[in-house]
Amino acid sequence: MTAKVYTIASGKGGAGKTTTTVNLGTSLAELGKKTLILDADIGMANLGLVLGLEKSEVTLHEVLAGTADVEDAIYDGPNGLKVLPSGISLQGFQNADPEKMIDVMGKLVEKYDYMLIDAPAGISKDGVVPLAIADDVILVVNPEISSLADALKIKVLVEMIDSTVMGVVLNRVGTTTTELSKQKVESLLDARILETVPDDTNVRNASAFRMPVVVKYPESPASISFKRLAASLAGVEMPVETEEVEKKEGFVDRLARALFGGI
Repeated sequence: MTAKVYTIASGKGGAGKTTTTVNLGTSLAELGKKTLILDADIGMANLGLVLGLEKSEVTLHEVLAGTADVEDAIYDGPNGLKVLPSGISLQGFQNADPEKMIDVMGKLVEKYDYMLIDAPAGISKDGVVPLAIADDVILVVNPEISSLADALKIKVLVEMIDSTVMGVVLNRVGTTTTELSKQKVESLLDARILETVPDDTNVRNASAFRMPVVVKYPESPASISFKRLAASLAGVEMPVETEEVEKKEGFVDRLARALFGGI
């Protein structure tokens, strides 16, 4: 078994990269896939924060510093998900050597079906390694021109290092009436939309409980999108109950558009 490795990247912070990593990983694990999510944003780590692992004594920082074994830095997440967080201390960041990430991946890739790497936002030296070691890169983009402009820079960088952008997760759709359409995003980035995730207050509510939205609110619109993306990546059918909920949500959305003009 050799893991399929996806690096989840964005051109700017706040696009929803970590949220996508956590919920997509949890959804893959729910499908019975051995899945590990890894926080490669060693300078501004927050994957552990959203899952309540910020007090973990051993993290990727210690592994990259050569003072701990990688297996000791892996923790249990929801649905059987495995989590390799980075630490939140500045000293841990200073001691970590990003170049050792390749060695870490080599020790893990044979143990999982899927590995999702939460990459640093933007362009940096530390961010190149996660992009280079992935089988494919998935860009997380908001439907606004500034987010697309920054994502386009990441896409160019990915192509420069001979890696591949598999596609785009268009996140927080439906926040404004002036946002860019799916077709416009695909045209500007020259990449296909893998999934659209609606703006959903349940995502923020679940975060307050340190839980993925797909666990806390499994029938919410965002959860359905993340589960659909996981099913697509895994090559399996969507669960019947999820399809039924999706149809109900779709009817509500259509009714809202008819009554309120898309609000």
